[in-house]
Amino acid sequence: MKTLDRYIGVSFLCSFVLIIIILVALFSFLELVSQLDDVGKGSFRTHDVLVFIGLTMPRRMLDLMPISTLLGSIIALGLLADHSELLAMQAGGMSIQRICGSVLAAGTLLILLTGMLAEMVVPPLDQLARKRRALAISGTGITLTKQGFWARRGFTYIHVGKTLVGGIAADLDLFETDEKGRLKMFTHAREANIRHNDQWVLRDITRKIFTEQGITTQQLPSLILHSFLSLDQVDVLELPADSLSSVDLYRYIGAMRESGQNADRYALALWRKLSMPLTTGAMVLLSLPFIFGSTRIVTAGKRIMIGSFVGIVFYFGDQLIVHLGLLLSLAPVITAMTPVILISGIALWQLRKIV
Repeated sequence: MKTLDRYIGVSFLCSFVLIIIILVALFSFLELVSQLDDVGKGSFRTHDVLVFIGLTMPRRMLDLMPISTLLGSIIALGLLADHSELLAMQAGGMSIQRICGSVLAAGTLLILLTGMLAEMVVPPLDQLARKRRALAISGTGITLTKQGFWARRGFTYIHVGKTLVGGIAADLDLFETDEKGRLKMFTHAREANIRHNDQWVLRDITRKIFTEQGITTQQLPSLILHSFLSLDQVDVLELPADSLSSVDLYRYIGAMRESGQNADRYALALWRKLSMPLTTGAMVLLSLPFIFGSTRIVTAGKRIMIGSFVGIVFYFGDQLIVHLGLLLSLAPVITAMTPVILISGIALWQLRKIV
């Protein structure tokens, strides 16, 4: 029986590898076409696009793990069923439960792989890719950090803590020095509105002026920062929440909540990252009824078509749930775990009719 277990597991993993190679290649090509539109901006060139595609390939692999797992299991078991191998196994005394267990055992390796990608591989490579792209497009003099970015303009050093949707930046610090590098003025602004003429309108400002006589503090309602970064440049500087590791997300969420900012988007990214291995496992469960249910009499082509349709529905449904969760201010854990619970519930309900 162990030989049959290994045979089923290897068949599943081989089909998974084939599917994910095809899907990653397809989506990488689409990303290549998309990135070519930015060639020529700043120092961003074609070789930069190729490096970006290569560094972000693990990200696409991670995003495609659930669908690839579903299709890989359907194809592997479907071929075994079409060749009457599953029937022979059952005739030899191997139960449906044992066959499902063999698939789930192989699926455990993919669950572990998903967790490793999400925590150890994707975050550093994704951050490196986005930083290289952002610096190439925006130009020199900018340093990206996990919380915003630094920029220099003459003797002024500017730190932007966060950029928000709609051309809004938050938590800005400006350090103005003299020619000897001594601090002359420190300005903190709660937020800034980025205009299309590269002007930043700062609001809720606290300014401290350092002189030999002491420190003078001023409160200003607004201030205009001329000829700074454009809105397009700022858009490419922010690291997306899902490019951070779980540890970094946890720390960032704590820092944002301590400062009174809304951290739901980052909390949702954290829970989605934690739920990704569970989603992969749920897809393994969902694939089993395709073979042992009423669909076992259909051809492999129809199984693949149905599985692809289910995968597409899952992808768009997952995106819809995410946006609805943010729009309705639902608890991030509920938004992230809803797809996993739905998939697992449907799979277990269908499996009860079989085993």
